[in-house]
Amino acid sequence: MNENIYKRNELLAQKVIAGINSRNMTGYYAKDKEEAVKLALDLIPEGSSVTMGGCMSAHEIGLVDKLKDGNYNFIDRDAYEDKRAAMLMAYDADFFLSSANAITEDGVIVNIDGNSNRVSAIAQGPKKVIFIVGMNKVCDDIDGAMKRARNVAAPINAQRFGLSTPCAKTGSCFNCKSPDTICCQFLITRFSRHAGRIHVILVNDSLGF
Repeated sequence: MNENIYKRNELLAQKVIAGINSRNMTGYYAKDKEEAVKLALDLIPEGSSVTMGGCMSAHEIGLVDKLKDGNYNFIDRDAYEDKRAAMLMAYDADFFLSSANAITEDGVIVNIDGNSNRVSAIAQGPKKVIFIVGMNKVCDDIDGAMKRARNVAAPINAQRFGLSTPCAKTGSCFNCKSPDTICCQFLITRFSRHAGRIHVILVNDSLGF
């Protein structure tokens, strides 16, 4: 990463963390992927049950491999024939891993979901939620965050899943009602009523979509 971009991200992260902390959540800064993994594992005691949605960022930093290889009860839904049963296990897990489609400079987290298992677990259920968020996800405000979620994250994910949506074909949102749409549920996390439940690790890298 360019040194000037790295420094800019480092400074901006402090502003975002201040916003996160003001919302009864806890923010952290990781200078690279390795530090992000260490921060996450420091939060997750051995023996904990851990699950996730489709969090590419957790895979990219190497956290998923560490959890699978370590002394953790990692609930890998891809290993279950009954995907619904695996998804339901998330609601009683000790930790749920997620990323964000976007996060504002003042700490508001935006996510869009198709099956809604991810956004529902973020909102309620697991004892703790850990977000792994690359600095490429930071936007000025809610409007910018929504635009990023709908015009960057959604088209890429629709293409990744091989879906037949207008955004998969054009690269931009059509506000569609396609049967394949993944823009079914929108979750804006602006405050946590439960102190200590939501943790956000900002990584000085470009992660996910």
